[in-house]
Amino acid sequence: MSEPRHINIGDVMTRVVRTVGRMATVKEAMELMRDAGVSSLAVERRDERDEFGLLVVSDIAREVIAENKSPDRINVYEVMSKPVLTLPVNMDIKYGVRLLVKFHLSRALVVDDKRTPVGIVTLRDMVLRHVESEGSSSSLSESGRENPP
Repeated sequence: MSEPRHINIGDVMTRVVRTVGRMATVKEAMELMRDAGVSSLAVERRDERDEFGLLVVSDIAREVIAENKSPDRINVYEVMSKPVLTLPVNMDIKYGVRLLVKFHLSRALVVDDKRTPVGIVTLRDMVLRHVESEGSSSSLSESGRENPP
């Protein structure tokens, strides 16, 4: 039986990181998301000692729309998640999946050795790529039962 192929988070992440300022309105952030066709934005740090934030469509739905608040009057910093889970670009996706599952998250910011954002990875991206890599090495027979070793 062949050993599973090692897949880094960098192999499956989305390489373009769309950002928004923490003082932007939620309406401005929603427009950025719509125009870029993304469902999350990294929130810029105030300085090098600050941590990154992340604004996800579900944050806007839960904190603004469901609460009947005006997106024009709410700033990004009021609804973003911060600090966010960051994963190193060279981490194996199976460990990335474990971390996201452990913390009940759908995505994480991917950083390089200098902690600079280089991408965003979703649980979906990693799970689907893991399934692809397992492909023909499955130990299940056509009946769905495990084959004996």
